[in-house]
Formats: sequence, structure tokens, C-alpha cells
Amino acid sequence: MTSRRMFAMLGAVVLLQVGPLSAQTPAKDPSDLLREVLPADVAERVLEKIALARSRELPAGALENRALKFAAKGVKPADIEKSLDEQLSRMEEARVALESPRGRKPTGEEIEAGAESLRKGLDGAQVSELAKSAPSGRSLTVPLYVIGGLMDRGLPSDEALHRVLERLEARAADAELAALAAELPAQAADGQAHQPGMTGQDLAATKRSGAAGVRGAECRPRCRPTPEPTRGQRRPGRAVAARATPDRIDRSSR
Repeated sequence: MTSRRMFAMLGAVVLLQVGPLSAQTPAKDPSDLLREVLPADVAERVLEKIALARSRELPAGALENRALKFAAKGVKPADIEKSLDEQLSRMEEARVALESPRGRKPTGEEIEAGAESLRKGLDGAQVSELAKSAPSGRSLTVPLYVIGGLMDRGLPSDEALHRVLERLEARAADAELAALAAELPAQAADGQAHQPGMTGQDLAATKRSGAAGVRGAECRPRCRPTPEPTRGQRRPGRAVAARATPDRIDRSSR
């Protein structure tokens, strides 16, 4: 096969592939979708915020997706607008916190992850600490999302940051970091978080022995052993003695 014929065949293949692609319906512009699902005045203000984010090199697409997601869930238009205002502010704070320690612009994914971690309770100083302490050149997108996941499971922000930094110093891969939140037991049913570093087995053992420990702790400051009666003194009756038992106190305090 001559080279001229080979190039002709390649050209035909390209034409066959381009034809069907050009006939496909293009995806609808998010701006048009927002105008369809939001009242006209709210849609225009939301689009202005998105344009502002784009002009400041913030991830504008994340704001678009946020607005469309909330609209699909039936969130009130005024609340959607307020949510975008707050998220835009968090994005700006996250960008500054990530850029200052490293001297380079963070990616849009890092800014979005930073904004989410701020929404969950991390502060700007902690985001900067992560950026300063992480290995040079390491993307902080996954670490920031993992910190947020740990906080969702009841870990305080400083402890969540410390655990992630430890893994980063050990050069853990993103997949290893992502598994970190799964290793942490969720909060107990009564709303009390487990102690840092407690494993699932430790937590189960604590739950098994919890009732006895709590009962004893409640009784110690409130119960005193009944003194032995002196000669000629009558021993307390059954009803009085029953009221002084730890079990009776424990039941009455519930």
C-alpha cells in the first residue's frame, strides 16, 4: 500500500468519525438552565456572582453546579442565592489561605475543596498550616476533603488536621488518605464522639462496659455505705436501704 493511499484511507476514517459527532446536540449552557429553574431576578444575580468568580479565577463551574443542585432539590431561590454568596466568600478565603504559604496559585479543585473544609468548620489559619506543612508540589484537594470527612465523623478540626498531616509526612498516597476516614468509628448513637485514636474494638469494649462504669461513677459521689448500728440502735429498714443502693439511684436519675 502506497503512502498516498494510506493517507487517503486515514482521511476517510476521520471524516466518518467527525460526521456523527457534529450531528450531536450540544450540551445546554448552564446559564440557560439557571434562567429556566430560577426566577428571572434571582437568576441574573446568581449569574453575576458566577461571572465574578470567573473574573477572580475561582472555580465558577462549582457555583453553577451548586445552584443547579439546590434548585433540583427544591431549595428556595432566595436560599440558593444566599448559599452562593457564602460559598463565593469561602472560595476567596480558601484561595488566599492556600496561596500565601506556598507562593503559587492553587488549582480550582484545591480552592473548591478548601471552601468545603471551611464550610465544615476548618478555619483559614488551619488551611494555611496544611499548605505550609504538606510536601512541596503535593495537591491538597484530597487532603482537604479527607479533613472534612474526619470532621463529619466527629473529630475536632485540629485533630483531623493533625492526622492528615501525619499521613502526608509519611508520603501517603491519595488512596491511603481517602481510607483514613473509613478507619475512624462514627460517633456513638448518643452523640458523643469517641476519644482520638480509639479503634473499633476499643469502642465496642467501651460500650459493653459503659453501663457498669457510668453506674459506679454516678454512685461514688452520692452514695455512702450505711454505717453499722451501735448497740441498742435499730438497723435501717428495707425501704431505706433500698433507696441507698446504686441501682435505685441510677434508675431515678435517668
